[in-house]
Amino acid sequence: MDLEIQGRIKELAEKYGPENLVVVLGGAEAEASGLACETVTNGDPTFAGPLAGVQLGLLCYHIFELKDEIDPAVYDEQVSMMEMVLDMDAIIEEVSKYRNMYCKFL
Repeated sequence: MDLEIQGRIKELAEKYGPENLVVVLGGAEAEASGLACETVTNGDPTFAGPLAGVQLGLLCYHIFELKDEIDPAVYDEQVSMMEMVLDMDAIIEEVSKYRNMYCKFL
């Protein structure tokens, strides 16, 4: 997750309160998605960005986990193609691991 996005998430958490935010990820790889989830829940593990040492504990999901919450036509148009080429189970497992470990608002 780049430094600009980290800064924006930190600003939004300060403005609206971390309990009022949900982060929706769309990464194509399990490791990258897990790293992004770890960053917004437990802080930037690389200690390079605005979230270094900042444990926001934000609720975080990958878009694949929200399929039942999204208009089927929109999901089909925007996401369904990726279901065929990505390892959905690995991505969901990785994101849920960090969410369950560090999220303060489950």
